[in-house]
Amino acid sequence: MKIALIGATGTIGQRILKEALDRGHQVTAIVRDASRLTTKHDQLNVAIGDVLDPESIAKAAAGHDVVISAIGPKHGDEQALVKAVESLVEGVKRSGVRRLLAVGGAGSLEVAPGVQLVDSPSFPEAWKGIAIAHRDAMEAYKKSDLDWTVFSPAALIQPGERTGNYRTGTDQLVTDQNGDSRISAEDYAVAMLDEAENPKYIRARFTAAY
Repeated sequence: MKIALIGATGTIGQRILKEALDRGHQVTAIVRDASRLTTKHDQLNVAIGDVLDPESIAKAAAGHDVVISAIGPKHGDEQALVKAVESLVEGVKRSGVRRLLAVGGAGSLEVAPGVQLVDSPSFPEAWKGIAIAHRDAMEAYKKSDLDWTVFSPAALIQPGERTGNYRTGTDQLVTDQNGDSRISAEDYAVAMLDEAENPKYIRARFTAAY
């Protein structure tokens, strides 16, 4: 496939990029600053674009089979993510690409009927702003007429080992037998590329954990 990837220099984006290239896909990394992307590969192209400039995204993404967004909110400016996602959706729409996959947050996953993780007593206060921003941003995807998919990670996601194993869910937090919800950033990338190659959650959210 021809994949346009936004956010390729971030922790998750780097692993999505590697997974896509390892699978033989052609990837265009859409970045604001090309000097930040250190990966070199025959199947990798770099295009300049900014999610806040829909026309630049449209130009860079045109002709691809799918757009994958790994952008996320920043501490202290969390709600800027919503504006960025609205702009991104507009740019992808203009590009003519129908399929958009996006990194979401775990905070809006349910831990009990009608109770989201972000509203549970144990959820860290420091991360609430980011969780709420991801939840609000998901509404922007839902309003679009694109074939979108939002991929919420497990409660704990961090760099680790690529095992190729994971379990999926939709709107409920996936936990193991000990009640833990975790996944490595490497296996998150595996699940993202699996969904890109074999879509199961079009116009829906899904999650994955061990």
